[in-house]
Amino acid sequence: MDDTTRRVADLLQFMGQLLEIRGEDAFKIRAYYRAADQISRLAQPISGMSEADLLGIAGIGKHITRKIQEIIANGTFRELEEVRQGIPATLLELLNLEGVGPKTVSKLWQQMGIVTIEDLEKAARSHRLRALRGFGERKEQDILKSIEMYRQKGTRMNRLEADRIVARVASALKDAPFDTAGSYRRGVSTVGDIDITTTATAAVINPRLRAIADEIIDEGEKRTSFRCQGQRVDIRFTKPAEYGTMLLYLTGSKEFNIHLREIALSRGMKLNEYGIEERRGGVLRTFETEEAVFAFLGMTPVPPELRENRGEIERAFIHNLPPLIERADIQGDLHVHSDWSDGQMSLEELARRGEQAGYRYLLCSDHSATLGVAHGLSAERVKGQGKEIERINRTSSCTILTGIEVDIMADGNLGLPNTVLGDLDLVIASIHSGFKQERDVLTRRLLKAMENDHVDIIGHPTGRLLGERPPYDVDLGRVLDVAADTHTALEINASPYRLDLDDGPVRQARDRGIRLAIGTDAHDPAELTHMIYGVTIARRGWCGPADILNTRELRDLLGATT
Repeated sequence: MDDTTRRVADLLQFMGQLLEIRGEDAFKIRAYYRAADQISRLAQPISGMSEADLLGIAGIGKHITRKIQEIIANGTFRELEEVRQGIPATLLELLNLEGVGPKTVSKLWQQMGIVTIEDLEKAARSHRLRALRGFGERKEQDILKSIEMYRQKGTRMNRLEADRIVARVASALKDAPFDTAGSYRRGVSTVGDIDITTTATAAVINPRLRAIADEIIDEGEKRTSFRCQGQRVDIRFTKPAEYGTMLLYLTGSKEFNIHLREIALSRGMKLNEYGIEERRGGVLRTFETEEAVFAFLGMTPVPPELRENRGEIERAFIHNLPPLIERADIQGDLHVHSDWSDGQMSLEELARRGEQAGYRYLLCSDHSATLGVAHGLSAERVKGQGKEIERINRTSSCTILTGIEVDIMADGNLGLPNTVLGDLDLVIASIHSGFKQERDVLTRRLLKAMENDHVDIIGHPTGRLLGERPPYDVDLGRVLDVAADTHTALEINASPYRLDLDDGPVRQARDRGIRLAIGTDAHDPAELTHMIYGVTIARRGWCGPADILNTRELRDLLGATT
């Protein structure tokens, strides 16, 4: 989706929310929500559409067409700005809280005078929310958790957000040699500050940083700290001769660095960011590269993703680190949506994009009809899609695999019958609702799905949305047990908004021989590039090519899942 189309959809959705907060006519509210949904699924940029084209979209009439044209011309529309003026800006921030929608915001405002997150937190902690109909102890606790998650989101970025800031800083560094470091370089699923080290001088780089900075926090010859797009960036300036130990120091986790320094001390050496000093001679040895540091210590170089002090240091000393998966090992994407449900790509475009990525295969895994908001597929439409895929595969070098992301319903049953699932190449089963069920109920839903012979992969197994929704309360130990018994693969969902499973559970699954599948969960072409995030999480989980299903050739893949 291009930026203009996304903005139109977002503002129409926002207008619906504003009207709902004000308690306006339900028909008018639904009209804006329906129009936002339709716009979000357009396959072409909205800016190139005529008035007749817009009126031809189901659910969009003359009134909303005029609003769309205003947004395209002015970036917003007058009625929205007028409605917004009548609502406290701090009140709208409540919409960012998980589980707090426009109706709840309206009730909190109109009946309790709550207009800020702080007001809401105080009311929840003092148990005053229980005076509202539909609110109880559980609702208060959920709201407090949502506030905590929202505040955490303000201090950490997902990988996509961090990438954008790194690209911005890289444009300022231009031809200067530099490397990222810290949690960003280690591939952690969310990132705090961005750490960068360079051998360029502060005199050359600092003026460039001022040009892109929102704010300079501290500027010096050894380090400059600033805010870029609201996030902190630290630049360390170092000499070329000391670059290896500086990069090593800035990249490793705190625990990794402490352990490595302790080992160096036990061998009569002092390791810091500037080099290694041997106690006897007192001479500081410097290193231009990390590889030279590891070699001096007698270690195999530890990949950045493993530098967490989880056994990798000991393995490096005995030269027994596992081979890690590379992006080039990936033969296909095992979770993609088309415009048959809530995606924006046609089946023809899926094949074309797969060819452009050099894939051998790509799994079309649209939603099942039980997930109503996603315009899912009925049994009849699944069969129709299969025939269309068969036609496209005749001329494509990237095989589109027939599949479905079938909904795991509240009772653990699946959203389509086995007679339909059995005809597909691969089946993903995912939970999309009922996240607040009890731990045992949620766990048994997943277990029941894995025990179905037609289910090949469990999609986004913990249901988390980074910074927005915590993992649902599931007994992951039991899930791993059954996955091992049933040979069901668990997904590493590569969306930067999910990264689910994360590296800890991935390592547990890998160590138990449980199969893992990486899928982007792509709904538009840009999201297909998110495969690298899933590969990075797999690397952090110590996975090699043999641990990941979609490193296999097509015949081996289908053989492994039957």
